[in-house]
Amino acid sequence: MELQYRLLAELESDFDRLIEAVEQLATAYANNPTPAWALGETTVDAQWLRSALTDFWYQDGQDGRETRNYIGVVVAGPAIMDAVQTVNLGKARFAATLKRIRQSAPRLISEVKAVLPFRHPVLHDHLRGQGLARLHLKQCWRQVPIADAPLSRIRLAWYTSGRSIKRMSVADAEARLKQMDLSASHIQIQLRKLADIPDGEPLAQIQQQAPVMRANLFFREALADGRMRRAMNLPLPLFIPDPALKMPHLNDPPVRPPATRTRARRSDQRLEDDVFLKSLRVYRYRNPALEIALDKQREQDAVDGSDDSEV
Repeated sequence: MELQYRLLAELESDFDRLIEAVEQLATAYANNPTPAWALGETTVDAQWLRSALTDFWYQDGQDGRETRNYIGVVVAGPAIMDAVQTVNLGKARFAATLKRIRQSAPRLISEVKAVLPFRHPVLHDHLRGQGLARLHLKQCWRQVPIADAPLSRIRLAWYTSGRSIKRMSVADAEARLKQMDLSASHIQIQLRKLADIPDGEPLAQIQQQAPVMRANLFFREALADGRMRRAMNLPLPLFIPDPALKMPHLNDPPVRPPATRTRARRSDQRLEDDVFLKSLRVYRYRNPALEIALDKQREQDAVDGSDDSEV
């Protein structure tokens, strides 16, 4: 119990320091505004930065797996860049403490989400009338994007075909279905479908990821490793270090992502087209034997690699 209270106190301190770091960044920008741009008709000022970097809350109807984006670009000198680095250090500290809580006292997470909003109620005052503010932990610890060096050009485009694929066994799928309403006919149907396939067949659980703004950065001069470009996602405004304070050339992407996928379906897609277990978003592989063989090969490669390291 003592460990739990210590971890909670440490996370509260991390949260306070993160808020303080954001406030120092906003104040630095207010005192010395630099060239900036934001998607749409938004004007970038200190208040916009403050709002973007302290939006730690769920909104009504928001999917818990999704985060809100604040897409923009800020060209900055050394003082503001130092302030951004301090914000990211605060986010990293918060994430590290949160990881320790998840590992040592996972039941404390619900208390974290309940307690932290009361420490800085002004941050979620705009949500008044929507019920108790709920903390979105990922929106707390996600890093502010920083370019490696001054840029000549940025090409922005929505990326809407992202998804994560997680391998799942038949036993795991069955256990998860049995945690649902077993009296429901659609759960019983899915359990029967599982019973009809081999126990050792690998399955794939798919999570469609929210659209993200993808940025291709073109450096004004080659980096030390020779690179002239880099790609990254922009969930938050991108800060560009540039003593000359020169805004790079930007294209004008649409304010909202396209309704359809931006990349064509691969012809060699390994998963079947139709979902196998709808309640779990689980698909079967077109060639399960090949997937099993690939798994065995990866395991053997890992063993061979560890043997080599011991020589």
